[in-house]
Amino acid sequence: MRIVSVVGARPQFVKLAPIARAMLGRAEHLVVHTGQHYDQAMSEVFFRDLGIPAPDLNLGVGSGSHGQQTGAMLAGLESAFERFRPDWVLAYGDTNSTLAAALAAVKLHLPVAHLEAGLRSFNRRMPEEHNRVLTDHAADLCLAPSEVALAHLRREGLGSRSVLIGDVMTDVLYRVRDQQHLTPVALPLGVEPKHYYLATIHRPDNTDSAERLRAIVDGLAHLDHPVLLAVHPRLAARAAEHGLDLNVGAVRPIAPLGYPELVNAAQHSLGVVTDSGGLQKEAFLLRVACTTIRPETEWTETVELGWNTLVDRDLSALGEAVRRPTPPATDAQPYGDGHAAERVVTTLLNATVLDANAPSATVLNGPGSH
Repeated sequence: MRIVSVVGARPQFVKLAPIARAMLGRAEHLVVHTGQHYDQAMSEVFFRDLGIPAPDLNLGVGSGSHGQQTGAMLAGLESAFERFRPDWVLAYGDTNSTLAAALAAVKLHLPVAHLEAGLRSFNRRMPEEHNRVLTDHAADLCLAPSEVALAHLRREGLGSRSVLIGDVMTDVLYRVRDQQHLTPVALPLGVEPKHYYLATIHRPDNTDSAERLRAIVDGLAHLDHPVLLAVHPRLAARAAEHGLDLNVGAVRPIAPLGYPELVNAAQHSLGVVTDSGGLQKEAFLLRVACTTIRPETEWTETVELGWNTLVDRDLSALGEAVRRPTPPATDAQPYGDGHAAERVVTTLLNATVLDANAPSATVLNGPGSH
């Protein structure tokens, strides 16, 4: 069987790593990189650090408006799929690359599987929300990372083509966490492990408004310990446009981190402050308290279990939220046991295009099973 994975952004590279390993010896696996993230720190370094084979094709699309970027991807992917003729197209997550992969495949009548299906923020201002919903409804197979995600798919009438497999991000995080040679982050002078916070800010809702970004940076600047702020290219660009100095108060700007360094930095921090979807979950898996600067989260279990709190309108509450007491310990595994990638490959090898009129979802070895 020939399976083509389509990736283009940092979170997708991380998800690709365990999938690529699980494919070895079981299926012919080709990787198409759309080039959505083209900066080395946001792209090539993840392939190197996570041991992912070089892409079989890089479309080199680069930046642009949502329409320009997605349109360029559609043209490139259509040509790639006609060339490779895969048995399955595997789309990852919720980016423009995800939607383009699904659209290009269905127009060519190629089966599409969506990894990380069923996540919902219910915030229609987020481009990611449209990407994930449209991809789920176009897909022949929805690979859900959690019971909550599976419930969303069932409510939307997609249960018959949905499978609960767990979260592949759990797979890769556990693998990286347990490596004895885990690459440490280079801490700035005077910053010690367990005496700093780790922060990432990149979403348009937090960076495009000068007033809001200034309030966020001010909140970080007044925290009681140094804040390592990993500066995403979007944040750097918007801060420059707004004339905003990121090196202020407790804030210590640092370059974007490779995935092993990010895990290490989070693991040895006092807490995480972010608007990233992935880092919320990674903090939870590492049992590090997270404060998310968004009105909602797709990973609702992290909030329900007390390890994540949301701050949105009242940014004056940011400091209090970050400094809150350590949450109660939990052994909950809402995102699986670290073997989701193996289930993905097994599901693709065994699946045919599912009957849309079937009464209920197929559930294969749900999260937490061994």
